[in-house]
Amino acid sequence: MPSPLRFPKLRRWLPVLAIVLLAGCTIAKPRTDDPLEKYNRGAYKFNDAVDKAVIRPVAMGYRKVTNPPVRRSFSDFFTNIRMPVTVANDLLQARPKQALQSTGRFLVNLTLGVGGFFDPASQLGLPIEDNDFGVTLARWGAPEGDFLMLPFFGPSTARDIWRLPVDSYFFDPLSLYAGNHDYNGLQYLPQAIYLVTLRSRGIDAESFLQSAYDPYVFIRDAYRQQRLYKIYDGNPPVEIIQQMQGLDEKNFDPEELLDQQHQWENKHPEASSKQP
Repeated sequence: MPSPLRFPKLRRWLPVLAIVLLAGCTIAKPRTDDPLEKYNRGAYKFNDAVDKAVIRPVAMGYRKVTNPPVRRSFSDFFTNIRMPVTVANDLLQARPKQALQSTGRFLVNLTLGVGGFFDPASQLGLPIEDNDFGVTLARWGAPEGDFLMLPFFGPSTARDIWRLPVDSYFFDPLSLYAGNHDYNGLQYLPQAIYLVTLRSRGIDAESFLQSAYDPYVFIRDAYRQQRLYKIYDGNPPVEIIQQMQGLDEKNFDPEELLDQQHQWENKHPEASSKQP
């Protein structure tokens, strides 16, 4: 009898099937420590330098040559075209209702929304959901692991890092298209435009980062909080929030945090005056 590993399509799905079969069924609790902080801060400085030198100028140029309706249409297109990532992970999480809703949203926007450049699904009451393999691992009980700041990719964790290869290799239409076509590098253009649209969205929120007394900590904690709310569908338990914020630690001192913030504001009055 031939081995299943001889069939490429079956071999491609074996890692996902193994994880689903071996994983638990309890959402893993988040970590509040940062043992890799020294490395993470170095990676953050590198990413910040690359962003200022290349990525942000391109995003600013994109905003100058487009207007809000055009940017919204491109954003809607990329949100919709990547919906199979959400559908696949809903199925891996045994959430058929959410998978059906996301599939319906994808098909409505693909047809009535002229390829996804418009969003009639929202007007029809079909909720938007964003899911990925990192959330799948969390919902099956995989521990979060250490926080990681990845060069070029940004914040992640030892658990979330798996969403990059798994979602791209199996589910993301943009990555699948680029991997199965060769147009002398032009096959990666849709992915590049997608990244530019993502960075363009973040420009409006830069004031929050500029007003933070420690931008690295701001991004780390904001990422953890965003992931936590995604894992729990926007309603994480209070005790989990307290654990993430360190409020359950015996040595937690809110006055010390406020003092650090005030010291930073005194040294950077021009930044603190920009706070919204």
